[in-house]
Amino acid sequence: MADQTNPAELVEYRGEWARRATQLLDEVATAIVDLPGQDGAKLDHIGSTAVPGLAAKPFVDLQLRISPLPAEHDLVPLLEPLGFIRARGSRPDSPGVDRDLPRGALPADPQVWHKLLFWNEEAQAILHVRRVDSPWGLYTVWFRDWLRADPEARSRYAAVKRTLSAEQIGKADYDDYTQGKTQFFDEVQAEFEAWAARKAG
Repeated sequence: MADQTNPAELVEYRGEWARRATQLLDEVATAIVDLPGQDGAKLDHIGSTAVPGLAAKPFVDLQLRISPLPAEHDLVPLLEPLGFIRARGSRPDSPGVDRDLPRGALPADPQVWHKLLFWNEEAQAILHVRRVDSPWGLYTVWFRDWLRADPEARSRYAAVKRTLSAEQIGKADYDDYTQGKTQFFDEVQAEFEAWAARKAG
């Protein structure tokens, strides 16, 4: 059921976000069972709703990492019955809709930044579809796990989010909010990459 909270505002962490994410990811996994590459696909609950204790906008961010990246005309008929509709940006330069902004230290094929974005209004969920080898796909998981493990980093991010959220209330879209968070990612990219490297080592 859709959340009735004003979508421009942050709300305190809710345990039901994890349950909703698990259910939706299970449904997506079933829907893509016949897609090329599905046997190596990865499904993730990402974003602030995946970090216990972190305030968030009440939209559950999900991620499907799959190679090759499915064609839109192949994926849309599989996801629409689940309530996921292909998202289009509010502006021509809306960030993260059809392409991720290149970032980070990992080498990458320029084509790897292409993605597909879907929105489920009823479930208040967003699905990011990226290639398995997308650095962004990996960074979202590293960033989530870093915030889960580091209370100080989590507090810093929460403060940034609260400031940005207050500035964006009443605006027609949330692109400025997203771009504002990107500045924080720029500041901490090296930190969470180093944390992930230490954890892997």
